Order: sequence, then C-alpha cells, then structure tokens
Amino acid sequence: MGTGELVREDHASLPEGVEIDNGAAVTASGRVSVAKMYEPAAPAGPFNMVQLARLDEALTLSTRETGLDFSVYIGELGADSRARAEQLHASIGEQATRAVLIAVSPGERVVEVCTGEEAFHRLPDRGAKLAVMSMVASFKEGDLVGGLVSGLRMLTDQAGPAPS
Repeated sequence: MGTGELVREDHASLPEGVEIDNGAAVTASGRVSVAKMYEPAAPAGPFNMVQLARLDEALTLSTRETGLDFSVYIGELGADSRARAEQLHASIGEQATRAVLIAVSPGERVVEVCTGEEAFHRLPDRGAKLAVMSMVASFKEGDLVGGLVSGLRMLTDQAGPAPS
C-alpha cells in the first residue's frame, strides 16, 4: 500500500448490507467516521461580510473623526417614519445628545437622519439633506452599502473634526 492510498476492506463490524462511502472510514471500535465539507452559514442580513466590514469601517471613522456617535438602522419604519426614527434615536440612551442615526427603510423607500442636541449644532438640517440626497442616488442604483458609506462621509465632512 502506497502513501495516501485508500484501501477499502470488508468489515465484519458493519451490519449486513451497509456500505461506507468515499470520505468515510470504520474506526477500530467499529464506529463509522465520515468527513464532510464545512460550509459556513450565510449572513442572515442584507449584507455580505465584505459589505459589513466596509460599513463598520465607515461608522468607526466617522465617529472617530467627529467625536459624534454614528449609527445605522435598516428596517421597516412604519407609517410615521420620522416618529419611529426619533424613537430609535432616543433608545440610544444618555449618548443620544451626541448621536446621529441614519434610518433606512428600503422597502418603504424612506431615509431619516436624526441628530441629538449636541450633534445638531455641528450637523444642521441642510447638511443632513445633502447627505440624504447622495444616499438616495446610490440606493436607486441598488447600492445600499455604497450609499450609506457615501452619506456617512458627507455627514462627517459637514460635522467637522471633534472639538478640542
């Protein structure tokens, strides 16, 4: 027998009529050990791992550069999208005053940007509207992550560096 050569033998310990397939072996104890291909579970959300990494990096850089806490919510917002977005923003807790939430409901074709009191002074409505227009243009092309990253960059530029 050569190295790496698979030898198939009849094993008395197997029940009659049972055959082992390629990738399977009978151990000394008579147990059948089967090799299977590992396939990781696909992400359950709308993004693959590369897109998630891109979005995470954009959020991290925006937060680091501005000193504001940026968050993204993707999901249904309901009939009163603004009220729901404000509710989500408030759920951030004590940090909500310096937080910026981008809430996107692709199915409803809605984008909301909510800012806390401190964040609003550095990021006025006009700047947020420009970022939303940029995001919507990308969303129309089917690029959800690209639109979010672009919007985060624009909001970061509008807010400027963290005050010293």
